Amino acid sequence: MTPDAVERGSGWLGQAGLRPTRQRVALAALLVGDGQNRHVTAESLFDAAKRNGEKVSLATVYNTLRAFCDAGLMQEVTVDGSKSYFDTNVHDHPHFYWEEDGRLTDAPADQLQIARLPDAPHGAEIASVDVVIRLRRR
Repeated sequence: MTPDAVERGSGWLGQAGLRPTRQRVALAALLVGDGQNRHVTAESLFDAAKRNGEKVSLATVYNTLRAFCDAGLMQEVTVDGSKSYFDTNVHDHPHFYWEEDGRLTDAPADQLQIARLPDAPHGAEIASVDVVIRLRRR
């Protein structure tokens, strides 16, 4: 991991007030170290950490991703009610889910139009709308 990636990851943690532990900094550097947004699963981030020589358990990766979400650094996108992806782009935007390879990518937000939502039930309010567009190759 480059010093720039580590510095960018540390700054990312700092903006959310998270304590920069060694493992958090290492995972943050993998997520935002090159300045690009990522969609990862806990397993894919764990594998990337291992490839980079980081000693971290899968449980720690899950806990760290949860802490990043709770701090507002990431958002969780659930596909099929069971597969979770973690997105470093926290702005509201739709996603494409590529069924063949289980990959999640950003969809162009400026092309999405939601004309109308149903009324929320009595005593509730709509907190957010998640749009996941499932794709398969022809």
